[in-house]
Amino acid sequence: MTQVFEPLLFQAAAADTDPAETAEWRDALAAVLAAAGPERARFLLDQLAAQASEPAIAWQPRGGGSPYVNTIPVERQPRFPGDLAIEERLASLMRWNALAMVVRANQAYGELGGHIASYASAADLFEVGFNHFFRARNAQQGGDLVFYQPHSAPGVYARAFLEGRLSEADLAHYRQELAAPAAGAQGLSSYPHPWLMPEFWQFPTGSMGIGPISSIYQARFMRYLQHRGLLQTEGRRVWGVFGDGEMDEPESMSALTLAAREKLDNLTWVINCNLQRLDGPVRGNGRIIDELEALFAGAGWQVIKLVWGSDWDGLFARDTHGALRKAFAGTVDGQFQTFAAKDGRYNREHFFGQTPELAALAQGLTDEQIDRLRRGGHDMVKIHAAYHAAMQCRGRPVVILAQTKKGYGMGEAGQGRMTTHQQKKLDRDDLIAFRNRFALPLSDEQAASLAFYKPADDSPEMRYLHARRAALGGQIPARVAQAPQLAVPPVARWGDFALNADGKEMSTTMAFVRMLTALLKDAQLGPRIVPIVADEARTFGMANLFKQIGIYSNLGQNYEPEDIGSVLSYREATDGQILEEGISEAGALSSWVAAATSYSVHGVPMLPFYIYYSMFGFQRVGDLIWAAADQRARGFLLGATAGRTTLGGEGLQHQDGSSPLQASTVPNCRTWDPAFAGEVAVIVEHGMRRMLEEQADEFFYLLLMNENYANPSLPEGAAAGVLKGLYRFRPAQGRKAAQVRLLGSGAILREVLAAAELLRNDYGVEAEVWSATSYSELQREAIEVERHNRLQPQAPRRRSHVAQCLAGKAPVVAASDYVRAWPQLIAPYAEASRFVALGTDGFGRSDTREQLRRHFEVDRAHIALAALDALADAGSVPREVAVKAAGRLAG
Repeated sequence: MTQVFEPLLFQAAAADTDPAETAEWRDALAAVLAAAGPERARFLLDQLAAQASEPAIAWQPRGGGSPYVNTIPVERQPRFPGDLAIEERLASLMRWNALAMVVRANQAYGELGGHIASYASAADLFEVGFNHFFRARNAQQGGDLVFYQPHSAPGVYARAFLEGRLSEADLAHYRQELAAPAAGAQGLSSYPHPWLMPEFWQFPTGSMGIGPISSIYQARFMRYLQHRGLLQTEGRRVWGVFGDGEMDEPESMSALTLAAREKLDNLTWVINCNLQRLDGPVRGNGRIIDELEALFAGAGWQVIKLVWGSDWDGLFARDTHGALRKAFAGTVDGQFQTFAAKDGRYNREHFFGQTPELAALAQGLTDEQIDRLRRGGHDMVKIHAAYHAAMQCRGRPVVILAQTKKGYGMGEAGQGRMTTHQQKKLDRDDLIAFRNRFALPLSDEQAASLAFYKPADDSPEMRYLHARRAALGGQIPARVAQAPQLAVPPVARWGDFALNADGKEMSTTMAFVRMLTALLKDAQLGPRIVPIVADEARTFGMANLFKQIGIYSNLGQNYEPEDIGSVLSYREATDGQILEEGISEAGALSSWVAAATSYSVHGVPMLPFYIYYSMFGFQRVGDLIWAAADQRARGFLLGATAGRTTLGGEGLQHQDGSSPLQASTVPNCRTWDPAFAGEVAVIVEHGMRRMLEEQADEFFYLLLMNENYANPSLPEGAAAGVLKGLYRFRPAQGRKAAQVRLLGSGAILREVLAAAELLRNDYGVEAEVWSATSYSELQREAIEVERHNRLQPQAPRRRSHVAQCLAGKAPVVAASDYVRAWPQLIAPYAEASRFVALGTDGFGRSDTREQLRRHFEVDRAHIALAALDALADAGSVPREVAVKAAGRLAG
C-alpha cells in the first residue's frame, strides 16, 4: 500500500564504491565482537574515530543517532526481582484512583481542572521506581531526591491513598484546599507544592523547566556537601521524571554540560516521551527521542533508550531482514501518535502493511494483540532493566528516554488524541472500558460512579505495597520541616565596624563583604556559609575570599593560576566553599536554592549568600525565585550594584529600578533597602536569627550599593525601627515642629538629608528625615493591622508602625532609587495631608550619578521642591514660594 507519511530526512550517505571492502570491515567488527566482546569493539571504534577526526579526513558523526530500538538488548536484561503480576495490578489501581480523583472533582466543579493523560502515560515509570529504586530518608540513610512530573501529581496521591497516608476524603478534595478542612479532610494541591503540603512534597515542579535545572544543582550540592566533609552522600541519587515537551524550556537544557562536567553519576533523568505537548505533537515531523539522544550524548550524558516493550521482542527476533528498524527509521512522531490513537486493525494496515516483510511479522497476531503491543515506558520489565543500568553507570549522569502513549489505556476517550491533555471528564461507557482494559475489580455501577478502590489491608497487593516501601526505607514523597539549630554569633564580633562606623567611607556592598569575611571565620557558623556568585566576585570586592576559602571544584586545581603569587590568587579546591557559577543567573539561583533548602532536604542547615547584579535577579530568574519561596528556602539574596542612579554608567539594561517592588510580591521574601552599613548589620543579624535559630521559612533580599560615602554610626535605639522598616534618622533641627517629613532609602537617603538642609537654610522649612529600610515590611504590617481592625471591630483599634511614625497631617515626601510604586506601598496608611513618591520610573541612562539623579528628579533639589509644593497645597507656605523654587531648583 502507499505510505501516508514522509520518511525522516538525514544527510545523504556517500555512495559505496567498494561493497566488498565494506563487507570485510563489517565482518571484521563482527569477529571482534564475537571473540572479544562489546568492550573491545567499542575501544577499537573509539580509536578509529579519533584517527578519522584528524583534519586529513575530517570525519564527523552523521545525524540520526542510534537505531530506534532499546539500548539494552534482551540478553542483557537482569531478572525482574519483583512479583510482576502484583505490580501491574497495583499500577492499574493507581491509574484508576488518579482518574477518578480528577474526574470527580470536575464533575462537581468544572473549573477545577486537573490532568489524567500524563499520569496514565507515566504510571509504570513511577511504579518501578517506587517499588525498586526510590529510597526514602530515615535514621539509617539519607535517601534519594525525587522530582515528580507535575501533571502526574494525581498518581502520586493515588499511591499515598493506598499506603494509608491520604484518606478517601482527601482524594475527594483534590484541588479544593480551602474547602477541605471544613469536611475534616486535607486539600490536595494541583501540583507538587511544599508551601501548601509541607510534610508531603519536597520539590516544586509545576513551572516547566524548574524541576530539571533544580535537580542538577541538587545533585551537585550533594557532592559539595560530601567534598567539604559536611555530610556523607555517597550512594544517594537524584531522580527526575520529566516530560518530553518540558525539554523545550531553556532551563531544562541549560545545565546539561555542568552535570557531565561535574561527573554527576548520582543523577538520573527519566524523560516520559509520550510524544505530545498540550496542543499537539512535540516533534510532529521529527522524533523527539532522536533529538534528545543527540543533545544529551553531546553534552556527555549516558543515554538509555527505552522504546519498545517485551511484546516486541519476538517480532525483533523473527525480523531477519531488519524490516522493523527500517520502518521505525522512516516514521516520525506525528505518525507514532496516530498509531497510538488508532486500534489494532489500523496499525496492521498502516504500519505492518507497509512491506511484505512487516506483514509477515504480523501474521498470527490478532488485531487486539497488535493493539496491545506496548511501548517501552509501559513495560515494567524493560523499565527495571533501564533503571538498573542507570544505577551501574559511573562517571556521568544518565538519561532514560522512555517512549509511552499519552492517555495510555483511555481508549477512544483519550489515548494518543490531540485533546487528551485537556480531557477531564469521561462518560459511563469510557469508564467501563477503562475498567475492562485494566481488569479492575469494580462493578459497572462502581466504575460509573467513580468509586475509589482500595484492597483489603491483608490482601497480597497491600502486603506487597508496604513491604516494597519498607525495603526502600519508608514512604515517599515526604518532607522534613525541621533541622538542628545553628547559633548566630553576636553582631559585635562581625559587625561592630558597621554599627559604629563614625563617618568612615564605604559602600554597603563593601560593608557586607567585610561582614561575610568575618562570619566565615566563626568556628560554628563559618563552615555552613555558602557564598555564591555568577562570575562577578571581583566586581563586588570578594576576590580576597578566593584564597581564604577557595572556589569549589570537583577536580580541584590541575593548573597553575596566572596570579599564583598574589594574595588574591584564584584558587580552586575540592573542599572550596565559594560556588562560582559562571555567567548563569539561573544556575547560581538553583545552587542557592539547593543550599537554602539543605536544612529540609538533608537535615543540614546551610546559610547561602548569593550576590549578583540586582537587575539580573528577580527580572531574569523570577520564576526560580518563586519556586524557591514555594520550597521554603532560607538564605540571603543580595542585589548588588543596585539602584537606577547609583550604578552610574552601565545604562539601561543594568540599572535596576524595580527589583524591590518585584520582591515585595513574594510572600515569604523580606526585602530591604538599607542606606548605611549599620542598617545592613542589623538586618543580616536579624535574618540569620530568623532562619537559623527560629527556623522561619523565609528569605531576605538586600539591596546593596557600590557608591562610597561616609557612614554614620547607627543611632541608639534605632535597630527596632530598622527591622520594622522605618525609623527617624534626624529630627527637625530648629525649635519649631517639623513642617514636612522626608523619607529616604538606600543611597537616596543622602539626597534627602541634603534636601532637608536646603529647605532649612534657604526656605526656613523644618523637616524630619526618616530612613525607610523596607517599604514592603511596612506595608505588610499595615495590611495586617487594617485587616485585624476590620474583622474584629469590637477589639481595641490597632495602629500600624507607619501610622505611628507618620502621625498627623504634615506632608510626606518619599524618595528612592526605584520606581515610585515602591514607596507608594505605604501611602494609604500614612495620615499625611499629602504623600508624594519620587522615583526612577523609565529606562536607565549612562551618565554620572549626579546627572542621573537630576534626570529622574530624585536629587536634593527635586526632593526639596516636592516638599515645598506639598506645603503650598497644605497652605503652610505661600504658593509663590513654590513657584519661585520651581524656577530655581528645577531649572
